[in-house]
Amino acid sequence: MRSAEGKELYLVSLGCPKNQVDSEVLTGLLLKEGFLLSDEPEGADLIVVNTCAFIQEAVREAIDTILEMIQRKDPRALLVVAGCLPQRYKHEVARELPEVDLWIGPGDIPRLPQLLREGKRGVFVTEPEGFLYDHRSPRILFNTPYVAYLKIAEGCPNRCSFCTIPRIRGRLRSRPLEDILEEARMLSERGVKELVLVAQDTTSYGRDLGMRNGLLRLLEGLLRLEGFSWLRVLYCYPHPGNFPEELLRLMASESRITPYLDLPIQHVSDKVLKAMNRKTRKAHILSLLEKLSNYPRISLRGTVIVGFPGEEEADFRELLDLISQGTFHYLGAFKFSPEEGTPAASFPCQVPEEIKEERFHEVMKVQQEISLKKNQSLIGQEIEVLVETLDDSGRAIGRASFQAPEIDGLCTIRERISPGAIIRARVIEAGPYDLTVSFGGTGAEGGTRTPTGLTPPGS
Repeated sequence: MRSAEGKELYLVSLGCPKNQVDSEVLTGLLLKEGFLLSDEPEGADLIVVNTCAFIQEAVREAIDTILEMIQRKDPRALLVVAGCLPQRYKHEVARELPEVDLWIGPGDIPRLPQLLREGKRGVFVTEPEGFLYDHRSPRILFNTPYVAYLKIAEGCPNRCSFCTIPRIRGRLRSRPLEDILEEARMLSERGVKELVLVAQDTTSYGRDLGMRNGLLRLLEGLLRLEGFSWLRVLYCYPHPGNFPEELLRLMASESRITPYLDLPIQHVSDKVLKAMNRKTRKAHILSLLEKLSNYPRISLRGTVIVGFPGEEEADFRELLDLISQGTFHYLGAFKFSPEEGTPAASFPCQVPEEIKEERFHEVMKVQQEISLKKNQSLIGQEIEVLVETLDDSGRAIGRASFQAPEIDGLCTIRERISPGAIIRARVIEAGPYDLTVSFGGTGAEGGTRTPTGLTPPGS
């Protein structure tokens, strides 16, 4: 593909927000080369699938998507597969899918334009630590224009026995503080209202750079910037040492930091946590939760794994008991997946699939009831809502400050309000995930929080 000028690009992004940032940068690089975005794979000159391969379910989704693109693409079009799948399996998937023209890993993203110009074909997967994007990287946002993920680090400093990420993404590499602040400033100037900080472990930010309390320093720097209204932090490793009181006080008191904390505790049984090679134990987790209880403004989202090898009924009940106490506003549960190349895949006492399934549904049933009660307790109260889009009927759809994008629930707004506004709205209906709210006519405090573009109902 000697010249990309005027050629059409169709890109599919799979997986987590961290992978989405890679896709946005990849798209920016290709548009800079002269490609034009296409809404459909049919007729596109170049199709790129940026894959996730964290667990086997993600691998299956990636392969199914690749097969779909093979069926739908023009015979003359090039098909590129990027990201975690080729990084994890390299030549193995290339042999199974010869229809794919080019394979690159996460560390090879900036090489793609040159590989296309030179007409390269085959597998070009190097070490995952070859690329760490910065504020100069061209980037096309995939969310609404009002929300952007800000990836503050790549790789992972932890070595959980069930996880493939360190092998796929490499060691922790934090972006320089000033570089992140510059990208945040640029995003704010583009009209972004919510910045969502992501990394494999956001609370480890800056350790590889010799920073102490790096996340705290970063948040303080971001708060000195103008423009954006919400600042959200995801993927916080739950060791109490990662949450100094100074950080929690800042998160609890600063109105621009959303009252939301994402804690992937994974389990609470000491036996299971040790087998997972987690740095936490039950006492650590309970200590952190007790500390957080002093900051009732902060809503918690948790992540747990059920059916880990050796998880007995007593271990599961220990986990379920913690969840049943109403610890989390929202919770994600995963069934253990024995991933090739991880220590846990070969552990003895693997839990049968039917027991994993039973435990998964029991956890989700308990949590659904908790989430419903927490949401129903909000009926009659006013909450902050970011209006993001309109549905097919013209109703405004947004998220409360305690609802993360694409993870938690949504807010349906009774009135017609232009996207981009942050409003105060009264909760009038509540389900376990979603809320229905009504704009009461009073803007939230602060100039950027005043609703804009309000259209009276029925007009």
